[in-house]
Amino acid sequence: RSALYLTRYRCSGVGLALCRRLLEEDGRIHLCIACRNAQKSESTRDLILATHPAAQVSTVEVDLGNLASVLRVARELRCRFQRLDFVYLNAGIMPNPHVNFKALWHGLLTGKVLHMLTTAEGIMTQTDRLNGDGLQEVFATNLFGHFILIRQLESLLCGNEKPSRLIWTSSSNARESAFSLSDYQHAKGQESYSSSKYATDLTSVVLNRKFNKQGLYSSVVCPGLVMSNMTYRILPVFLWKLLMPIMWLIRFFAKTYTLTPYNGAEAHVWLFKQKPENLDALVKYHSCTSGLGKSYVEPRKIDVDEETAEKFYQKLLELEKQTLERYSDLLD
Repeated sequence: RSALYLTRYRCSGVGLALCRRLLEEDGRIHLCIACRNAQKSESTRDLILATHPAAQVSTVEVDLGNLASVLRVARELRCRFQRLDFVYLNAGIMPNPHVNFKALWHGLLTGKVLHMLTTAEGIMTQTDRLNGDGLQEVFATNLFGHFILIRQLESLLCGNEKPSRLIWTSSSNARESAFSLSDYQHAKGQESYSSSKYATDLTSVVLNRKFNKQGLYSSVVCPGLVMSNMTYRILPVFLWKLLMPIMWLIRFFAKTYTLTPYNGAEAHVWLFKQKPENLDALVKYHSCTSGLGKSYVEPRKIDVDEETAEKFYQKLLELEKQTLERYSDLLD
């Protein structure tokens, strides 16, 4: 079996933990790490081989925020693989995150602070910008680049003897209130990360409707709050260290405080072992950890309107047609 893992800067944190856990489940799997930094992905490969020396681990270079890069890697993958069994769609960015301490204080006074701390609702903003393709950078990296790659890899994903799987990393921060069909790239707001993750949920729902009969199944997971490179950019590292005892305490009340990469990968690994036909397309699978440190998976209904999901999918197809006209030389 083969598994393609997509990441942004490097395969660390949840990504590295997932790769190791997948090989523990099935040492015969061919694991391919896709990262925009070839040197760092090779370093990750060496780390994995240090603990699993017999494993098949390869790498490809791709920047999910650059359409030309996505099209080139799709061509390379079509040459290297006859099929893909699992594609872990995990690349994501949260540029210039800011915490609204005033909103956090208000949540503390109104009793909503636990909800805010577990979803980042109302307390987390980001500053977005246009990328080289003229797209909003967060939308392009967190969703559209993945979408284009999937479309380009349909020949490896559909019509196989056994089902293929798409496993998207979503978030508890994926909120309908941050998303708008009229501004689906989130050019006008300050919650681009939340919008992109809600768009991810919408996309997964529609992909199941379109491709299940062709043997392709899509799922979304939430790794919970994991201490990772992305998390450490939200607050200074020294402040996180001061907060850690409080966060371990919060975990007795907030089970999505997985904190460690190993715990955060729980839902990803759980889905690896499930039959896709038995899964609910309208469910997000959350990695959870009890106060005593036991990891488990909790399914929760996705808060999506299927009509909105279909309309958004059509907008993605329209955007795909518009953007790919510039890259005809990279298309077969």
